Amino acid sequence: MTKEQNKPQSDAKDRDKNPDMDGNQGEGNRGAAKAYNDATADFAKSGKVDEQAQKARRDLEGDAGDELRRAEEEGKSHSKGEDPALRKG
Repeated sequence: MTKEQNKPQSDAKDRDKNPDMDGNQGEGNRGAAKAYNDATADFAKSGKVDEQAQKARRDLEGDAGDELRRAEEEGKSHSKGEDPALRKG
């Protein structure tokens, strides 16, 4: 059996849901980036941004606040720092 014959089959609907199914795209994944950008734009247009921001504020000020701050610090501990290019201009 050749690699092509052994390759799992998927339909276009599955590829629409998961852009990664188009195979290795090398450095960067344009399909995943487009899906992320589209979802982000849809959310921004949804009118739910303020609602979610208020929920986040309540979460930070509530019982989950300490855990959320610890998670943030853990994430920051893996960072190489802010990109200096963001401060240019």
